[in-house]
Amino acid sequence: MPGEPAPGTVGNLTPEQEVKLKEFWVLTLKVFGLTLDELEAPPSTATSDAATPAPAQDKKKPKSRWGIWGRADDDDSKSGSSSATASVASISVGDGDDKYGQSKEFKQALEDMKPEEIRTAFWSMVKGDNPDALLLRFLRARKWDTKKALVMLISTMRWRLLEMHVDDDIMFNGEASAVKMSQSSDPKEKKKGDDFLTQMRLGKSFLHGVDRAGRPICVVRVRLHKAGDQDNEGLERFTVYTIETARLLLASPVETATIVFDMTDFGMANMDYAPVKFMIKCFEANYPESLGAVLIHKAPWLFSSIWSVIKGWLDPVVAAKIHFTKNRQDLEKFIHSNQIMKELEGDEDWEYKYVEVPENENPKMADKETRDTLLAERQKLAKEIQDTTVEWIRASFKNESDAASAAEQKRNGLIDQLRKHYWVLDPYVRARSLYDRLNIVQGGGKINFYPDSQKESGSTAA
Repeated sequence: MPGEPAPGTVGNLTPEQEVKLKEFWVLTLKVFGLTLDELEAPPSTATSDAATPAPAQDKKKPKSRWGIWGRADDDDSKSGSSSATASVASISVGDGDDKYGQSKEFKQALEDMKPEEIRTAFWSMVKGDNPDALLLRFLRARKWDTKKALVMLISTMRWRLLEMHVDDDIMFNGEASAVKMSQSSDPKEKKKGDDFLTQMRLGKSFLHGVDRAGRPICVVRVRLHKAGDQDNEGLERFTVYTIETARLLLASPVETATIVFDMTDFGMANMDYAPVKFMIKCFEANYPESLGAVLIHKAPWLFSSIWSVIKGWLDPVVAAKIHFTKNRQDLEKFIHSNQIMKELEGDEDWEYKYVEVPENENPKMADKETRDTLLAERQKLAKEIQDTTVEWIRASFKNESDAASAAEQKRNGLIDQLRKHYWVLDPYVRARSLYDRLNIVQGGGKINFYPDSQKESGSTAA
């Protein structure tokens, strides 16, 4: 079960890593439009090895630019005209270290998006998380290089807001929207809804329980996938929906999840390279440091040639998290036997059953007045966190320890308020999911991975 925070995460940073976090905040806030050129790290940190662990303790047209911060004013100046943003526009990553072309996406984001829109996407992604934890994911993924981390972060914000529409469509509309689309007279809309619901009803992939490290488990039943049953857009939408829902289940200090690919009865008809590539890109480029372990269970001999292809696509850090398991005993190295479901030859008497969307499941989402009030409150809290972050960094870099400590304490309190406030806002900006209906995601951010059992399994997300 979870214990001490992992090295390089909130609560377990070396002094050098904390300086890197502050430097990354300065760059990020500049992209948000703040002028912070006077904030520079002390020269003594320039050669610090921040990566040293702490001691153990599709390019679619935007549909809407609504988000956690509200709708941006189309008459506002573009981010490229902001002097603060322009100061970071020259940052790039060498071709040899830019697997997904994120330098180009970074520059495109600065051209396409206003500072407010990038800030919108950032705080929308934070949800009930600690914003430091989010930035640290990108820093660890880029080996504590702040400029490379910034390119990765801003590229992800563009992907979320302008390409996938994660918060203003996929999570906002959710399963209820898929039901409505499945009843449409428009064949394209109907197929879009049917494809999503088919995957949910089949249980092609689902979230259930935790592993020995307290990490949420996602089970992917590969035999249920048939290439061509759903188009790429439908598969990508379902994949992002599952990843984003899993993020809601993360409770500090747990920051990663485990995926079990159940290869039972796998055949070549189940192999589909396009969604595999998309999933890899998601975890390497858009959800960095989110995988704890990947278990490929009961892979048949014919998978070996497929694996040799897939392995070549993987970053070595991701590849190192992949383990092949053949039986219950192998799974028990990662998951307690009483938390391995019988389908996987474990002791847990549980099976996946989809609970259909009831009528009028999201009444609060129609209350725009309350939603707008809560969004304004969140915007105010986020701005206070940004301002206090500047105070904290300025005092730290000036070696004003008392002022830095006071700012840090104030900042931690604001971050806790933001986390609690998100769960008040949540039913107004996120359609209810299967996991809400199963009472796994409960009010106030409480998570119960085993709501139908007597196990002590509750935790508080973020």
